[in-house]
Amino acid sequence: MEWTTVEAGDGAKLSVRLFKPAPGEAAAEGEEDIAVVLVHPYTILGGVQGLLRGIAEGVARRGYRAVTFDMRGAGRSTGRASLTGSTEVGDVVAVCRWVADNLNPRGVLLVGSSAGAPIAGSAVDKVDQVVGYVSIGYPFGLMASILFGRHHNAIIKSEKPKLFIMGTKDGFTSVKQLQNKLKNAAGRVDTHLIEGAGHFQMEGPAFDAQMVDLIVNFIKSLPK
Repeated sequence: MEWTTVEAGDGAKLSVRLFKPAPGEAAAEGEEDIAVVLVHPYTILGGVQGLLRGIAEGVARRGYRAVTFDMRGAGRSTGRASLTGSTEVGDVVAVCRWVADNLNPRGVLLVGSSAGAPIAGSAVDKVDQVVGYVSIGYPFGLMASILFGRHHNAIIKSEKPKLFIMGTKDGFTSVKQLQNKLKNAAGRVDTHLIEGAGHFQMEGPAFDAQMVDLIVNFIKSLPK
């Protein structure tokens, strides 16, 4: 694991952590293939990169480099969090570009958790090297849409492959709301429903191994 700082376009300094496969692990599934950038839940509700550490470590054990970071106003990063995640899109773009320039992967997979999902979704088409997107508990429901509705169109219209993971007991989005939202989505759209899981449950460590499996299998399914 390595720490670094990446500067966003407006000068905010973002604390970034790189998780590398151990020697011997990378060769198994191709470290150079895809780098995974993970976007944490809502800063205003206490979201920080540490919440994604278990998934990042699991992805690295499977042979892929993973990157977590604190969005502006979270953890060790400077700047101020926004209510709607609008300025945070620039943070995601800055980190993805840093990954593309410094790690030189074949592509970048963006993974967003909870409010990190709409923010990441708005960044997908802003970075050419992003080749796919995974959402963990995208808050599509009515109340959440007051804050994050402005992000919906970007990921719905993106032609890049997408995977939406959601618990059937998600308190922010019903299965029907998810299905309705995705029926007009462009490109390849996969969904994976986790029976009986609630929104905040899925953010917990008990689900990390399952998330790692879903992310790695999605990477393997991407066009070479």
